[in-house]
Amino acid sequence: MIYRLLALNVDGTILQTNGKIHKSTKDAIEYVKQKGVYVTLVTSRSFPSAKKIAKALKLDSTLITHGGAYIASEQGKPLVEKRIPEEITYEIVTFLEGFPCQIRIVHERFSLANKYKLNHNLLSSTVFTTGDPILYSQQFVDSVSEALLDEQLSPPKIEVYFEHEEDLADAKEALKGMFTEIDMLLINPLRMDISPAGVSKLTGLTQLGNKLGITLKETVAISSGDEDIDMIKASGLGVAMGNASMELKREADWVTRTSNQQGVSYMVKEHFRKQHPIEFLRRMNILKQ
Repeated sequence: MIYRLLALNVDGTILQTNGKIHKSTKDAIEYVKQKGVYVTLVTSRSFPSAKKIAKALKLDSTLITHGGAYIASEQGKPLVEKRIPEEITYEIVTFLEGFPCQIRIVHERFSLANKYKLNHNLLSSTVFTTGDPILYSQQFVDSVSEALLDEQLSPPKIEVYFEHEEDLADAKEALKGMFTEIDMLLINPLRMDISPAGVSKLTGLTQLGNKLGITLKETVAISSGDEDIDMIKASGLGVAMGNASMELKREADWVTRTSNQQGVSYMVKEHFRKQHPIEFLRRMNILKQ
C-alpha cells in the first residue's frame, strides 16, 4: 500500500514524557515530508498549542485540533469549525459547578477556567500539561458560569477535570440525558472532554483527507491514547506507541517503540524507507493523482 498522509497524535506520541521533541523525531518527519507525504497533527490540544508544536517540526500543514472541532492551518481561517452553542455551554457549566472539578472552556484564542484547587495527584499532573504557548491567554475566574454571563462563548471544546471518578461517571450519565448536541469522551479516569455532537479525531482526519484527495486507506495514524482507537482502526496503517495501553495495541496494525525511545522515528524508518517518493510514483503512473 502507498501511504500519502501521516497523522500524528501529540501527547505520548511526538512528545516525550519530559514534554520535549527528540531530534530524531524531527528528522523522521522531515524525511517523510521529502518523500511527498502530507504530515498533520491530530490532537485534543488547542489550535495555538498545536501550532507551536507544528512550528517546531517545521510543518505548515492543516492541523486537526480541539479533538477534531477546529481544523485549520492559520488562526481564524478554519477548514472545519464546530462549536458548542452558547446557551448549552452555559447550562453545561452551571451543572458541572455542582461537582468538585475544574472546568476549562477551550477556545481557539484563549481558555477560561475556574480556580478550583486540584488535590488528586493524577489530576494535578495532567491538567496543566497542554503546553499552551505564552501568547495563548489562560484566564482563571472564581465562577465560569458568572464569567459566561458577562461574555457568552461558543467553544470547540470543554475539558473537565474531576476530583473523584464516581463524579465523572455521574456527570457523564446526567449530561447524556440532558443534551443531544454534545458528545463526551473520557481521556482518563478523571478527565472528560465535551465536544459538539459528531466531532472526533477520526471525523476530522476524514474531512482533511477529503480536502487533500487522500483516503483513510492511504493514511498512517500514530497514537498512544485510547480515545484514538477508532482513528487507529479506520486508518490504512494504525500504529500504537509502545507506551499505549494494551487495548490500543490490540486494535493497532503495528506497535512501535515508546515516545521516550523515539517510536515515531523507528516506525518511519521501518515503513517509509521502503516507499518511493510520491512524485516519482506519479511520474511512473503508479499514482493517478
